[in-house]
Amino acid sequence: MKIFKFILMGTLTAAALASCASEGAYPVPETTLEECVYNGNNTVFSVWAPDAEAAQLRLYHSASDEAAFKIVNMKKTKGGLWTAVVSEDVKGAFYTFQVQKNGNWLEETAGIAAKAVGVNGMRGAVVDWADTDPEGWAEDVSPEIKPSDIIVYELQHRDFSVHQTSGISNKGKYLALTEEGTKNPDGLSTGIDHLKELGVTYIQLLPSTDFATIDETRLEDNQYNWGYEPLNYNAVEGSFSTDPYNPVARIREFKQMVQSLHKAGFRVILDVVYNHTTNASVTGFERTMPGYFYRMREDGTFYNGSGCGNETASEQEMFRKYMIESLEWWMNEYHIDGFRFDLMAIHDIDTMNEISERLHAIDPNVVIYGEGWAAESPAYPAEEIALKANTYMLDKVGAFSDNIRDAVRGPLGCENAGFMDGVEGNKANVEFGIAGGVEHPQVSVERWTNNPLQHVSYVSCHDDHCLRDRLEEAAEATEAERLKMVKLAQTAVYTSQGIPFIFNGEELYRHKQGIKNSYNQPDSINAIDWTYKTKYNDLVRYYAELAAIRHAHPGFCLGDADLVREKLQFIEVDDPCVVAFRISGLEGIDSAKSLTVLLNGSKKNVKIEIPEGNYVVLAQNGYADADSIGAYSGSYCAAGATSATILAEM
Repeated sequence: MKIFKFILMGTLTAAALASCASEGAYPVPETTLEECVYNGNNTVFSVWAPDAEAAQLRLYHSASDEAAFKIVNMKKTKGGLWTAVVSEDVKGAFYTFQVQKNGNWLEETAGIAAKAVGVNGMRGAVVDWADTDPEGWAEDVSPEIKPSDIIVYELQHRDFSVHQTSGISNKGKYLALTEEGTKNPDGLSTGIDHLKELGVTYIQLLPSTDFATIDETRLEDNQYNWGYEPLNYNAVEGSFSTDPYNPVARIREFKQMVQSLHKAGFRVILDVVYNHTTNASVTGFERTMPGYFYRMREDGTFYNGSGCGNETASEQEMFRKYMIESLEWWMNEYHIDGFRFDLMAIHDIDTMNEISERLHAIDPNVVIYGEGWAAESPAYPAEEIALKANTYMLDKVGAFSDNIRDAVRGPLGCENAGFMDGVEGNKANVEFGIAGGVEHPQVSVERWTNNPLQHVSYVSCHDDHCLRDRLEEAAEATEAERLKMVKLAQTAVYTSQGIPFIFNGEELYRHKQGIKNSYNQPDSINAIDWTYKTKYNDLVRYYAELAAIRHAHPGFCLGDADLVREKLQFIEVDDPCVVAFRISGLEGIDSAKSLTVLLNGSKKNVKIEIPEGNYVVLAQNGYADADSIGAYSGSYCAAGATSATILAEM
């Protein structure tokens, strides 16, 4: 989001909660909401407006024509729907709905569930969906990826490809992720080939559904926005396509991107923002059923748990149905493999669990997680929303762990760089993160997960400072010392029992010139300079080897809380800036008998007692290799200052 999110545990009085709900109960369609169904010789249009007095359909030749070429009065049907059938071929036309309430006609809208839209998203588009499929789309299959191999890479389209050094032709576009063989000026791989080298397995795309903050008629101005101001949840954003005026082109190019990522061995996660919309007055929600889809105060103003002007009401029957069907649409039509929920704590637990049930019925391997916090207290009881603290009440839904983030890199707004810079007081939360947030007899922090795969381990994402900027602000150190801290921090992430998550470009030691909230900053702030792959290639290789080590050793992802309690033991070390642990009894799980990790955040070398044995050294003192960087036999292991050591007993 364009603001940072904070955990809030506030609750709401019963009276205030009652004021959030719309008056009365409204009929809801029994079937999936379909606002535009093209059948060739006829097209069926529907809009949900159960308390409207009348409704009209307007058809236009373009997304910008002032006058409609056809206006059709709609008829009220079952489930609160108004329906019209146009008995002619109108493929390529654009449409809006207009409903009447209290004798007044509300402004036109593309509806709430438009799946294809024109430029800037204010009109829906009539398309033949067969025209949107790239060649071979019917055969597109998501790769099989074991839970122990999940490593998420968060990617923003412009950041990743727009810089002149990327070697990519379709800069800032969906098609950037279809190009192979791209290189930086020194001949090192960029783009999708770089991702393959890095060993990540899931690509999380920042918002790519239609949002309102970029004027798609002025793309030559190189506008930038993260996209956390959604307009049409079921339609593809146009600014990342090569032709935002062509509804079919943007859809086909998005599918080409997904297809390319699947062929390259990646699964795709979509960042979804159902917790709030852009300015409510321009949305289909307010132009069809004012006040229903949002949590409202008695005086008609919006509650604002999102910090962006409004918060949606997942507890409302139609909005819950809408969210579920929208997510199913992205899975079925676009072959999306997972979802990251922005400000998930605004949604109620029942809705999130129903979402999980429905999506896992489509794909048992779907990955679902979100931010377990909000920007302000949501207008719903804290015990009933998807707060991080309530993650144990969610079924196969995870949450980002600010425990390990703040412990390793220092709390947000704090002037220190945490465990990786030798700051005391962080050991307990580092251990909590290593255990994947589950209850563990040696961990003092209260658990909030039932399963370690509900714990998303990270130290950097699009929000707040990227890791380099954080270090340059908070750590008084040389660049070489800061690079050691980065390696230490990421070793903690990659050896956590949770899901490892990294931010695009942090493996290149990217920066954003110290800007914390770069949601609308120019490319000069946000774009990844690919010459950094040459300058910091040692760091890139270290990230890649950490991924290779994790892939080679599923003991780092046991995937079960009981197994974590049984097999992961923390080694007692009398130093507040050293975390050491051993995962043993791995026969039948891992090729290694045991895995030992030493995380030394202190500024001095330490020697740690470990069970005597014969070990292969996989990482030590800033070097890592999934095959081996050496061997060790004995019962004491030295750990260099600000470094990580990984040992495998074979």
